[in-house]
Amino acid sequence: MALPPPDPQFVLRGTGAAVHALHFSSGSQEPPVPILFSGSENGFIHVWNLKTRRVDTALDGHGRKSVYCVETMGGKDRLLSQGRDQRICLWDLAEGRTAVTDSIFTENVGFCRCSLVKVAQGRWLMAMAAKALQEVQVLELPSKTSVCTLQPEAGAKLGMPMCLKLWQPNCGSQPLLLAGYEDGSVVLWNLSTGKALSQLVCHQEPVMSLDFDSEKAKGISGSSEKVLSIWSLNEQQNLQVYKTHELVNAGISDVTIRPDKKILATAGWDHRIRIFGWKKLKPLAVLDYHTATVQCLAFSDHTHPAERLLAAGSKDHRISIWSIYAQT
Repeated sequence: MALPPPDPQFVLRGTGAAVHALHFSSGSQEPPVPILFSGSENGFIHVWNLKTRRVDTALDGHGRKSVYCVETMGGKDRLLSQGRDQRICLWDLAEGRTAVTDSIFTENVGFCRCSLVKVAQGRWLMAMAAKALQEVQVLELPSKTSVCTLQPEAGAKLGMPMCLKLWQPNCGSQPLLLAGYEDGSVVLWNLSTGKALSQLVCHQEPVMSLDFDSEKAKGISGSSEKVLSIWSLNEQQNLQVYKTHELVNAGISDVTIRPDKKILATAGWDHRIRIFGWKKLKPLAVLDYHTATVQCLAFSDHTHPAERLLAAGSKDHRISIWSIYAQT
């Protein structure tokens, strides 16, 4: 008989607003002390201490406009945040500082989270939705040099970019970008040429979230409809539909594959978190705690399997922390 789904290990309260973004960073200490960053609708970024389960620091850099993306850049002292004030902020959090060291004005009114990939020591590429409706801009950080602007061909009606994922092919070449668009398409972009390599219609509705497993060359996306789309990338870099999975209820705000590529989690408009096996998309658990839409998910980057955590942020102002399938 299947075991009943667990309760959260603990719940973080105190954001005072809907939670839109989560990111774990365990830092370089031994043993690692994980920190959780959250971004909320009231414009605050909270830095959570998971031992005390309290906020260590509250960062205010987005003019009280919703923060919908938080990422670290090579450790927990360098943070990137993105908000509805059309700004991306770079933070220095070392030695107790809470300073915005640089910011980028995106001129984009949507809520497409930017994507980061490390290309060299201290050098990153960042993809973000640009000012023009269908455009994606790629910059190098920290120099903010423009790498390319990705524009669909004339006449292509993709609509706005909704979600982005930069990733590094194993052969050490230039990173590639996967972008999900308003018309339900997923497009693979070559950053060197600025050209689309492949395009696939995965959904009838806007792509709300996607994730990609570069080892298996397989990705997953969710939208406002009741279907998860799983797609693969062949050797010729063509996207193909691998399979679709029908959901009980419509609406996926976030989908994320755990770093060990064993399981994935989806955040539902139905207030539930669903866990699947990544290999065959076998439904494993439904985590039912929140009382409103679950808007974001993050897996911790613990190397030790037993310590791995899943965090979920909701419109109900709470962040639930789960320990699930933590044995290998």
